Amino acid sequence: MLVKFSLNGETVEVETSATHTLLDWLREEKRLTGTKEGCNEGDCGACTVMVTDGQGTKALNACILFLPQIHGKALRTVEGLTGPGGEAHPVQDAMVAHHGSQCGFCTPGFVVSMAVGHKTGRQDHDDLLAGNLCRCTGYAPIIRAAQAAAADPVPDWLDEALPEAGALAIAPETADELAQWYEAHPDATLVAGATDVGLWVTKGLRDLGELAFLGRCRDLQQIEVGDVIRVGAGVTMATLLPVLRDHHPSYAEMVRRYGSEQVRQAATIGGNIANGSPIGDNPPALIALGATLHLRKGKTRRDLPVEEFFIDYGKQDRAPGEFVEAVSLPAAAPDLRCYKLSKRFDQDISAVCGCFNVTVENGQVSAARIAFGGMAGIPKRATHVEAALIGQPWNTANVEAACAKFAEDFTPLTDMRASAAYRLETAQNLLRRYHRDLAGDAVSVLEVQP
Repeated sequence: MLVKFSLNGETVEVETSATHTLLDWLREEKRLTGTKEGCNEGDCGACTVMVTDGQGTKALNACILFLPQIHGKALRTVEGLTGPGGEAHPVQDAMVAHHGSQCGFCTPGFVVSMAVGHKTGRQDHDDLLAGNLCRCTGYAPIIRAAQAAAADPVPDWLDEALPEAGALAIAPETADELAQWYEAHPDATLVAGATDVGLWVTKGLRDLGELAFLGRCRDLQQIEVGDVIRVGAGVTMATLLPVLRDHHPSYAEMVRRYGSEQVRQAATIGGNIANGSPIGDNPPALIALGATLHLRKGKTRRDLPVEEFFIDYGKQDRAPGEFVEAVSLPAAAPDLRCYKLSKRFDQDISAVCGCFNVTVENGQVSAARIAFGGMAGIPKRATHVEAALIGQPWNTANVEAACAKFAEDFTPLTDMRASAAYRLETAQNLLRRYHRDLAGDAVSVLEVQP
């Protein structure tokens, strides 16, 4: 297929296969080797590139980005950050001045992430750079460089004009087009952000066969806010994050740790739900909220509670040719709390993710929705724990009694992230933490003061 986009200010047309990664093309075909291959799975940030489209400028991982995904967009690699006369970008000057590079392998990715933050006016550098790993310099000089460059003007050579590009045969423009096509091709692979599917190619070396890219379905990328928040399946986690901050701050704080900036800019909420991972961080929160999933096959739509979508490990209630169209969640749930436990604070897979939404009226529990990821083959409610709490006074003794019920709800596995005993014990501790959280105690390690 023919893919057209802007590369470092010049329009290019590329004849490519659907799953040719941008990283491989840049390095092998264009010899733009500043974009590095590190992990090749979207974790290290050495392959970070700047991508601009109609929604703005973002940092993305080139290693798990397929060429058709940048059709009609503007791309900048680290080589494209300098001006036409060789002028350095402000973040490049700042990296030199603040000694932000030692071996230099990770430096191009850091510089691109910093340049994106600089262009978009963001100064939450710790979050912006959490997806860029450095093993030798240390992060303090890099953060100082980002801070030093923040006040400098954005170089005018980074003003991007998007190329005129027509439609792609494998990229439907609307949900209606997608529904019609997918019903006729039910065995095809749907690609949204490719933060999971990309690894099927780079790590699993899989031939994906027939596929469709969903990034041009703008009607799947809408958020409607009222008493209920309806989130289109194609909404990225980066787009959803500020909405969650306004309505569900604890859920939002968990999403801040969801992947990295590069991953959040690509990963979609629909993709995260549809892949059915038992360790995906969205489903426990959505289940605790009592969210509703909207599915579509052709012209037929149906709704079901998110918790009923997950049947068994690797098995979801989704028919061939049926796709996730949206998810709806209540706009208010003041007692929702989400706790993510992982070995690394940023961009790590959860060992245990627990989400709690308990309603207490006149000191007594009137309703409870408690859901976990990492505790079973699917995201799952703790129904025995809930039953032990409902109708009882919300006090330490009853919380302790309910903790004993976790063993009836879950028989967790031992794997490289955690042992079964650890998971069971920490699930109990998270309920205790939630009880203290609602009482107003400081329960986050980020709030501990010396």
